[in-house]
Amino acid sequence: MEPLYIHLLLLCKVLNVLNTLDIIQDSGVRTAKAGETVTLPCSCQHNAITYLYWYYQIQGEKPRIISKRMKHDPEADISPAYKERFRVLVKPNAGVNDLMIMDLQPSDSGTYYCAMLEFSAIEFGRGVFLHVKTSSSNAQPSKQQPTLKKVLRLGDSVNLSCSVSAEPCEGERNLYWFRRTASQPPLMYPSEGLCTSLSNGTLYGINCISSLELDPVRSSDAGTYHCALASCGSVVFGGGTKVEISVPSVVLGSLSVALVLSTIGLLVLSFLRYKLKSKLCSSCKGKVSIVTQHNSTFNSHLRCSFTCRGL
Repeated sequence: MEPLYIHLLLLCKVLNVLNTLDIIQDSGVRTAKAGETVTLPCSCQHNAITYLYWYYQIQGEKPRIISKRMKHDPEADISPAYKERFRVLVKPNAGVNDLMIMDLQPSDSGTYYCAMLEFSAIEFGRGVFLHVKTSSSNAQPSKQQPTLKKVLRLGDSVNLSCSVSAEPCEGERNLYWFRRTASQPPLMYPSEGLCTSLSNGTLYGINCISSLELDPVRSSDAGTYHCALASCGSVVFGGGTKVEISVPSVVLGSLSVALVLSTIGLLVLSFLRYKLKSKLCSSCKGKVSIVTQHNSTFNSHLRCSFTCRGL
């Protein structure tokens, strides 16, 4: 029953690959104020781990390595650019590799990934986006996008929009849409939008309107979306819109039926192959007893025996 065995073996391989990612790391958005100290937790107790890392990435740039540590070492090697304010809190026996950042700066905003070296491959955690807020007495409070919930079907189209406000800045302004899910690293999409100056008594600043179109909607589009404005070294977020994808029960039923039929078909083919093999081998055994009496059947006996061994 080789086909069934092969499929079971492949299934075991797939499950084994899925189980290799044992990194425990927070995901989503972590918010802290400038000047504070924040600790980003990470742990892993997989026996095959040899090195533990921390990486930092900002939108549009390559990840930068913060620290590197051998599994059983009590201290981590921290890159020169981060030695002053970054520390790695280690508990080797418990697999703990937390990252502590002191005296937070707006430039510390970005996505932080905990990573592990397993054999010859690096496995990454889901990543957490750290948003460092700056305090400003004359900044216009952010006009946040209201928290909404949209249930969509596959193939639909939707246009998400939001408005976000921040203090005025002479430098470059960039708008983004930020998507987070429970099982994947946070993603950012560059966005175009319209920004205007606003003034209201003692408050003044800028207001930006942005939109994001999902067309057609796919299953991978599920998640919570935030608009974000990056300016003056800080990032201001709008509220969230949670997008859920509804799969019709007919589709789920069809997939279940297809899976059952495929399994039955595989079992039937395996059984037929086994019966055919048994019948051919029985025929071979019958010719063995005749070989000693009829030399002329010797060649056909060899051919049949070879066929049975090849099955």
